Amino acid sequence: MPDIAAVKAALTAQRIETPSWGYGNSGTRFKVFAQAGVPRTVREKLDDAAAVHEFTGVAPQVSLHIPWDRTDDYAALAAYAKERGLELGAINSNTFQDDSYRLGSVCHPDAAVRRKAVDHLLDCVDIMDATGSRDLKLWFADGTNYPGQDDVVGRQDRLAESLSTVYERLGEGQRLLLEYKLFEPAFYTTDVPDWGTSYAHCLRLGPRAKVVVDTGHHAPGTNIEFIVAFLLREGRLGAFDFNSRFYADDDLMVGSADPFQLFRIMHEVAKNGGLAPETRVAFMLDQCHNIEAKVPAVIRSVMNVQEATAKALLVDLDALGAAQRGGDVLAANAVLMDAYNTDVRPLLAEIREERGLAPDPVAAYLASGRQERIAAERVGGEQAGWGA
Repeated sequence: MPDIAAVKAALTAQRIETPSWGYGNSGTRFKVFAQAGVPRTVREKLDDAAAVHEFTGVAPQVSLHIPWDRTDDYAALAAYAKERGLELGAINSNTFQDDSYRLGSVCHPDAAVRRKAVDHLLDCVDIMDATGSRDLKLWFADGTNYPGQDDVVGRQDRLAESLSTVYERLGEGQRLLLEYKLFEPAFYTTDVPDWGTSYAHCLRLGPRAKVVVDTGHHAPGTNIEFIVAFLLREGRLGAFDFNSRFYADDDLMVGSADPFQLFRIMHEVAKNGGLAPETRVAFMLDQCHNIEAKVPAVIRSVMNVQEATAKALLVDLDALGAAQRGGDVLAANAVLMDAYNTDVRPLLAEIREERGLAPDPVAAYLASGRQERIAAERVGGEQAGWGA
């Protein structure tokens, strides 16, 4: 049986990184919806992230997105984050919102456009130096819409050359995290469409290049936990972008559509050592809270990851291994289902109370009156958002 003290220790040590853009306005391709109390500056985003950490106790890192979070003094921003009990996490680049990138960025057929994109990525590494961030997270919208539009192999060559330039610029302790996406906005070919493409480029780059698994970036029916287990085995799982989906890259709250899938993923993570600090796997949220209040939604998302992790840690690995070795299919599946069907909310509430936190973070946040205060105080200026 699992050691409950060890389970509680692992849950207490867990860290979940929240995205700065998750606190801003977002929407669909048809409409970006504004909400009262949305941050107007990157510092107000950090204030909201600090509130999430205050009520959950496990979210001290915040991902930044450039240029959405551009500021004149990144060292000062890092200092402000530290004052709020936070540290700045991954620096996310943007090579998809400039007219120059209509035919791609680092894979564009025009060398001048590729140079512009690479310069932006190098600028992001400079920001990492200033903030103390360890990870550069790359997602490229590059691809083609029509057969014959561009040379498929040529685009891979351009991608490899661009990534190599950026990788060589990384400082000590810094990593390049390469995300993949099945499709969108390119519909015929996508230049980094799957984990295998990302993995192949990371292998060529070197040991500090790792794969990012976004849980919404796969074809229906894809066994994401297999991908996670494989990458952990190879030492190439760098980070997650946690969200949930019904159809494609919906960016819904993690665990909202298929909590059993999230449990299965976290089972592979826990069983294969992915929670150990030395693996440096970053558990990040990548979500857009279009119709729900931002801060409570992020808190709930953090709680969803905690609950899936707690269930994964309760899997009786000895019983599971015995059933697997004996070829007992039903018994092996039952071990997983027993853990999944466990109500872990009392355990997590107990852990929070032992740390001086409220047992229900969402209820505590809503009762604090903070949501009403920021709605009253954040009046005027320009609300943060996608810039779409």
